[in-house]
Amino acid sequence: MFGKRPHIAAIIPLGSRRDKTRTRDGFTRSWFCFTSASMSGAERDMASPIAFIGVDGGATRCRARLRGPDGAALAEAVGAAANVHVDFAAAVEVMRRLIVEVRDKSGRNADRESRIAIGFGLAGLNDAGDAAKVCAAFPGYARVRAANDATTACIGAHAGADGGLVIAGTGSAAIARVAGKETIIGGRGFAVGDDGSGAHIGLDALRAATRAYDRLAPASALTSEILGVFEDDIVAMVRWARTARPGDYGAFAPRVFQHAANGDPIAAAIVASAAAAIAALARGAVGLGAPRVALVGGVGDASRPYLEPEIAASLIRPLFDATDGAILLAGGVVASEREAAQ
Repeated sequence: MFGKRPHIAAIIPLGSRRDKTRTRDGFTRSWFCFTSASMSGAERDMASPIAFIGVDGGATRCRARLRGPDGAALAEAVGAAANVHVDFAAAVEVMRRLIVEVRDKSGRNADRESRIAIGFGLAGLNDAGDAAKVCAAFPGYARVRAANDATTACIGAHAGADGGLVIAGTGSAAIARVAGKETIIGGRGFAVGDDGSGAHIGLDALRAATRAYDRLAPASALTSEILGVFEDDIVAMVRWARTARPGDYGAFAPRVFQHAANGDPIAAAIVASAAAAIAALARGAVGLGAPRVALVGGVGDASRPYLEPEIAASLIRPLFDATDGAILLAGGVVASEREAAQ
């Protein structure tokens, strides 16, 4: 897909800086637009960017993509997790390395930063202060804009048009973007939210294994396999859990889906609970007026067979991914792979 000249497929008009405001139902206007100029208090006239970089930073991995001003995809790179809420400094370092990598791959590393715009869609970005902190870590660029990854995923899913999105990966959330208003549902973090996520699927599996070990509940092939990971040492599992992060729990989710497909009753119950949570998020987005809702994320894809048929049929595939959503957020354009091949 790289190196071919596509037609422009999508563009999103960008407004001015927006601050997140709280409402009873969630967060409205929850994406933030900053430039290095506005953050310093001095407006500057920048030459039009000649490259747009989108960064999708999640709890499992981080992806960066560079597109030219015509929307052609020129380079992509994938790195380690970049969750600004868990470890801000480490997340910034990962993102910096990936930005350098895509600039190198595309031949744009000799270009001045003042000709490059960057959009960030980041897990763990919760308010305007977080966004400002991220943008300040990347000075000198023509434009730097940051938003929660749910926002950029929704922008990408509908190419900037109104719509809703359910994200079910390591974490979970839904977002509705309707008539200039954004509302995020869920996405409150591993400790108090993220129902239907890979992290909670993994946590539920470990809790089931613990109960089985203590003979407080039935055992199954799933619980036996999980205990085997810790060499049947429950103390080792407890010690691991003390420092485990959401992504560590999420790493157990594929085992749960595999056992559910094989008829394991405990795995099936865990997956059914996750599917119900995903369905609730979808209904929430529809209830806020989203004309269509997309489902993304590894857990979302794996959960489709377990969703109610009506819900499964209504959840569309995204037009573009969250990384392209970040490019749109930065003011760039994107082109579909079909158009890029023309």
